[in-house]
Amino acid sequence: MQTPLSVMDFLDRAELVYGDRVGIVDEPLQPASSWGELSYRRVAELARAQAAGLDRLGVGPGERVAIVSHNSARLMTSMFGVSGHGRVLVPVNFRLRADEVSYIVEQSRASVLLVDPELAEPLAGVKARHTFVIGAESDALLYDFDSAPKRYEIAESDTATINYTSGTTARPKGVQLTHRNIWLNSVLMGLHFGASDRDVYLHTLPMFHANGWGLPFALTGLGAQHIVLRKVDGAEILRRVERHGVTFLCGAPAVIAMVLEAAAEWDGPVPGRDRVRIIVAGAPPPTSVVQRIESELGWEFMQIYGLTETSPLATVNRGRAEWDDLPAAERAEKLVQAGAPALGSQVRVDAQGEVLIRSNQVLEGYWEQPQESAEALKGGWFHTGDGGTMADGYLTISDRKKDVIITGGENVSSIEVEDCLYDHPAVAEVAVIGVPDEKWGETVKALVVLKPGGSADEAELIAHCKQRLAGYKSPTSVEFRQELARTTTGKLQKFRLREPYWEGRERGVN
Repeated sequence: MQTPLSVMDFLDRAELVYGDRVGIVDEPLQPASSWGELSYRRVAELARAQAAGLDRLGVGPGERVAIVSHNSARLMTSMFGVSGHGRVLVPVNFRLRADEVSYIVEQSRASVLLVDPELAEPLAGVKARHTFVIGAESDALLYDFDSAPKRYEIAESDTATINYTSGTTARPKGVQLTHRNIWLNSVLMGLHFGASDRDVYLHTLPMFHANGWGLPFALTGLGAQHIVLRKVDGAEILRRVERHGVTFLCGAPAVIAMVLEAAAEWDGPVPGRDRVRIIVAGAPPPTSVVQRIESELGWEFMQIYGLTETSPLATVNRGRAEWDDLPAAERAEKLVQAGAPALGSQVRVDAQGEVLIRSNQVLEGYWEQPQESAEALKGGWFHTGDGGTMADGYLTISDRKKDVIITGGENVSSIEVEDCLYDHPAVAEVAVIGVPDEKWGETVKALVVLKPGGSADEAELIAHCKQRLAGYKSPTSVEFRQELARTTTGKLQKFRLREPYWEGRERGVN
């Protein structure tokens, strides 16, 4: 027997088994009015009412519903009320400019657009056939509790969500994730990270980002509790860990930095010691940060590697029994690897050093971009654009292929140099790039943001690297900045940082 996998399976189980349990605790300070505490039975009722409301609006199966929102119970419920009932959810990054949101709404041909009240003014010019500002008024129009929603047959190969990439070099592409993609990604996330109905999950990760990495689905199906955090703040994260007994959260390295900073000023024992586990992704964190998570917070550090196009799970790195007795520094070195392939995934590095992935989580294609889809999936593998190496079954990301610095014929991983500079006590942020050099082709340049009150000069930081790295890997110059250019999801925009140094040249390499 074979039954189609659907994202609705997760909420159906939660309603059946954990109906009376509080499933979602909404952000109390939602500008749209908080939904407060919702039992899983109420979440299922809201999802059905939303589907019935879409029926009333004439939004049929397969039509796109875009939502631009900070983390909220409404956004999470839409993952089931929209995708679980035959439509396609388009969760949009709330940090994007109006013209970027407009492009996504138009390119996806969304029939419905829901906008966070905080964004109503800047996005006032962005329209769909049905446009609503999220709140009590739109709730009355969007949720029909008097009618049963129409039942649409859902195939597991149907698109469930379209998640737009951050578009750092061009217009964003709409990543089509199917019900099968999301279902298997979510189950694997729960399996690899030991999720259960005893977990309390804090949504520090934006739900729009690869559907919150699949955890809204996985943890719902297992009956765990969701604590919605609207905006990331280190001290507030610690307060909610303490208040709600949080056991599980995710975040980029920048989120970890906020938490560590807040923990240094926390009055009393840091909440969650020996209880909280945290998944980090988005960039390999410095080994020093991994050690601080373990020593200063007492939280378990875990890491995944993946992309929106892989739903996102591709590799997993969680401390192994064999590493338990290693010195902290050695254990950290192992944990900063991207990890081993997730169950059912194949990962390899081709002759050009590019990481390739084949799995059930790989996207169906880019929405209405067949040429780009074919290029990304050529040869039956997804081409990540990331450079890496494989050793003993573990993947290490060396860099974006285009970010590898070639100086005097030697390849330099900017991540390795950044990791070294992060070990300097005065360094808060760093980006390492290649700049043109007449003798070596390119040389290594470090752009550095110092910590408040921190002090270091160029010579000191170069000497710091030369003591720890091969001479050709060490920066030949350092510039100090107040901030570094990042994408809307917090990733360094190295192409923008490089642009001034390559201006006027035909090629971006030398």
